[in-house]
Amino acid sequence: MSKKLEGKVALVTGASKGIGASVALHLAEEGAAVVVNYSSSKEGAERVAGEINGNGGKALAVQANLSKEADIRRLFEKAHAAFGRLDILVNNAGVYEFLPLEQVTPQNYHKMFDLNVLGLLLASQEAAQRFGPEGGSIVNISSVAATGSLPNSSVYSATKAAVDSITRTLAAELGPRKIRVNAVSPGMVETEGIHAAGIAEGEFREQVEAKTPLGRIGQPKDIASAVVFLASPDASWISGQSLLIAGGFRG
Repeated sequence: MSKKLEGKVALVTGASKGIGASVALHLAEEGAAVVVNYSSSKEGAERVAGEINGNGGKALAVQANLSKEADIRRLFEKAHAAFGRLDILVNNAGVYEFLPLEQVTPQNYHKMFDLNVLGLLLASQEAAQRFGPEGGSIVNISSVAATGSLPNSSVYSATKAAVDSITRTLAAELGPRKIRVNAVSPGMVETEGIHAAGIAEGEFREQVEAKTPLGRIGQPKDIASAVVFLASPDASWISGQSLLIAGGFRG
């Protein structure tokens, strides 16, 4: 049976761990060659790329800080040098900090907006220039926070609301070039990040699960399978959509 993404090339930003790593692995399972981007976790990215290559796929780990324009340009140049084409971009790289209003600073604001919004825009700009005449697919990783009302998340939620808006706008703008743009909006997902933040267990998780109709938080694979669908020909007439993947939780 042929794989959905055979012969395609995908670039996944922030793919050394968590949702990004799972997305890279699932894209490779469907036949795509994958550029595994990382900012600081070289070991994690090389582990993901090594797993893909070890399973008979094609992958390359490439360092780039997506909040820096020169790094973004270098990332796409290395991707093109390695695989000669680009068909799929997954804008997963992001950062979050939850702070009450009185602790919000310009530095905190720019840290999140420069990566979560500007980095996503500039990466999409590069991808759109490199997709072939047959078009391509951009999948943005948003968040339930974009439409929820989570206390202490004013800046982070604003970045993800921007991601949803950009998704709709670019879908309209790039559609005539056969480029589809969609987003997925995860709820709470069990990743290295939430373990590091100390919220993988305890009261916060219990509160989320109590408000989630399906009764659990997500796993990276729950998000990855939806990204693969949106990137694939199965979603060839879907664009400008943001798919909430949160077990029924609405924030």
